[in-house]
Amino acid sequence: MKKLQLLILVAFAAGLLLAFSGTEPKDPVELGQRLFSDPILSLDSTISCQSCHIPEFAFADTARFSRGVGGRLGRRNAPSTMNMSARSHFFHDGRVLALEDQVLMPIQDTLEMRMTLPEVERRLRRNKVYAPAFQKIFGRPANVEDMAIAIAEFMRTLETPATPYDRWMNDEPGGMGDAAARGRDIFIGKGRCFDCHFGADLTGDEFRNVGLFNGKDLDDPGRFAITKKPEDLGKFKVAGLRNVALTAPYMHNGMFKTLDEVIDFYNDPSKIVPDAINRDTVLARPMNLTKWEKADLKAFLEALTDDRFK
Repeated sequence: MKKLQLLILVAFAAGLLLAFSGTEPKDPVELGQRLFSDPILSLDSTISCQSCHIPEFAFADTARFSRGVGGRLGRRNAPSTMNMSARSHFFHDGRVLALEDQVLMPIQDTLEMRMTLPEVERRLRRNKVYAPAFQKIFGRPANVEDMAIAIAEFMRTLETPATPYDRWMNDEPGGMGDAAARGRDIFIGKGRCFDCHFGADLTGDEFRNVGLFNGKDLDDPGRFAITKKPEDLGKFKVAGLRNVALTAPYMHNGMFKTLDEVIDFYNDPSKIVPDAINRDTVLARPMNLTKWEKADLKAFLEALTDDRFK
C-alpha cells in the first residue's frame, strides 16, 4: 500500500513539474488545469485550488477542514471537485448554480485564498505565460471571467466512469465481485441509500437533512442560510458517491473518518446524534444492518473508485 501511495505521489509531482514547465497552455482546459494548481490566485501565493482539492484523493482534502492563507481554518469539509459536469448546484449549501461562479468564490473567501478579483486580473496580465495564453485562447487580455471559464472547463474533464460498478452495469469484464453486488442490493433496498443517492453519479442533486443538526454542537444551518425556509434547516446537498472511498473524512463537517463510521451512522443515526432536529423521514427508523451487510455495502462503495486511482 505504501509503495502504491508513493507511486501516485511521484506521478502527481511529475504532473506539477509539467504544469509549471513554462510551456504555454493551448486551450481552455490546459489553461484551467494550470490555474487550478497555481498559487498565483491566492493573496500570498501559497494556496491553490489544488491545495484543498488534492488530485490523488479524488480532488478532495484529507483534513476535516482545509487551511487557507495564513493558516485560517475553513468552515466546512472540502468536497471532491470530480464529476461536477452534470451538477445543478455547488457547495454544500447549493449557494451557486454555475460552475464558473463556484470557481470565483474560494478565491475571494477570506478563510481560503483571500484574494480580490481585480488583483487576480492584474497578476494574470503581468504574467509572462498567462498573458499571451489568454490572448491566444480567448482573443483578449486576461480577465477573471475567462479565468473562471478555463478552470470550469478543466473541472468538467474530471469525470470518472471507469469503475468496477460501471463495468458490472454494462456486463463488461472486470466488474464488481459478489460482495459488492450484494452491497448494491443493500444500497438499493434495506439500506435505503438509493432514496437519496441515485442517478449516474449517485446523487439526486437534492438537499437532505440526515440528522447532523441539533442547534447545539452541530449548529451549521446548511441550506437554510441560503433560502431562509424553515424546512431547509440542517439540509445539505447530497454528495455524489463516485470515488467515495478516497475522500475521507466525510459529511459537510468531516466528522466521520472512515466509511465504516459513515455506515454505522446511517444504520442508526439516533445512536450518534440522538437530539437531531428536522431529520429526514427516510432515516426515521434504523436499518438494522448486520456486520456482514455492512461489509458488503462498504465493498459496493469501494467499487465506485475509478481505475485512475488503482
